[in-house]
Order: sequence, then structure tokens, then C-alpha cells
Amino acid sequence: MFSKGQLIFGAIFAFVFIIAMIWSYRKDIKLHNYYYKNIWIVAIGVILAITIFATLTFWLHD
Repeated sequence: MFSKGQLIFGAIFAFVFIIAMIWSYRKDIKLHNYYYKNIWIVAIGVILAITIFATLTFWLHD
């Protein structure tokens, strides 16, 4: 098990890390909106590729 000091360190580290990630994301939100404008097209492509691969795999192994 973890000691009391390790648990306190883990909780503080997680809290500071989450705050830093939120601050970093909020700082870069304008860049995210500019560079990742049509990311849904890529997501559909990835899902479609995985679906086709899984369908072919199950179809060929029957």
C-alpha cells in the first residue's frame, strides 16, 4: 500500500497537473479552433477504416 506521504503527494500532483492542463488548453483555444476546424472529417475516416477492416477480418475468417 501507499504511505500517507505518497498519497498526499499523488493528490497534490494530480491537482496541479489538471490545473496546468486546463490553463494550457484555455491559453491555446484560438489555435485549436484555427488548426482543428474540420477534425470531424478525419474522425469519420478513422471510424470508417476501422469498420471496414473489422468487417473484412470477420468475413474472411468465417
